[in-house]
Amino acid sequence: MDEAEILVEQDAGVRIITLNRPDRLNALVPSMMAAFADAVAEAARDPAAGCVVVTGAGRGFCSGGDLKGDRTPMTVDAERGSRVEQGFAELRGFVEASRLLHEMPKPTIAMVNGPVAGAGIGIAGACDLRFASETATFLTAFDRIGASGDFGSTWFWTRILGTAAARELFFLGEKIGAAEAHARGIYTKLFASADLRGLTMTAAQRLADGPRMAWRYMKANLNMAEDTNFEAVLDQECLNMGLSTAAAAAIHRATRMHD
Repeated sequence: MDEAEILVEQDAGVRIITLNRPDRLNALVPSMMAAFADAVAEAARDPAAGCVVVTGAGRGFCSGGDLKGDRTPMTVDAERGSRVEQGFAELRGFVEASRLLHEMPKPTIAMVNGPVAGAGIGIAGACDLRFASETATFLTAFDRIGASGDFGSTWFWTRILGTAAARELFFLGEKIGAAEAHARGIYTKLFASADLRGLTMTAAQRLADGPRMAWRYMKANLNMAEDTNFEAVLDQECLNMGLSTAAAAAIHRATRMHD
């Protein structure tokens, strides 16, 4: 029996989602992308998951889409449209994983254990934090296949690094080593390979055990700050301060009642 392309495990309050095609550096095929989107959606709605960690099996995080993978033939008809319409609908469903990693009301961490390229940089960019090993590299790679970018990659990296740095990454397509990627702000933390999982899980567990309602509203504030004018952000911050502190007080009272 073939091993699952997506592995899911729960470690206390941390949900770990692993891309599992190590022989192909976890290159994505349609069945894998569908399973990944489902796993992320389940993590987003499951209260048992207080923090979500995404990583890759073997020596890489994700090398992007697998151009050699088998594709299901598409039938062109009036209901489903041409290959263009069908391809759009399929990909749009897959990339919901990036939206949810970015928008779910809980912290998300990309544990980058090796090379990341193509769609993989979109997945990594969708996460709130990126913890990388010393063997990690970063490569946009879309220019190599004549593609424009997917999984939110152009949106995330423009906001993380700024428009000039993002354009440099995408147009020049240069591979960046772990130390330089960390120095440029691509990776949040850089660890020795042997320490990556342990230190990532320590941080993830601290987040999962922390004030979850505060993280919820804090992430909402931070996401809103990316796209909204300052006055609207101030309004939302004031509202979310009331909501988060009210939640914290209610949780404290409930906890004391059960002690």
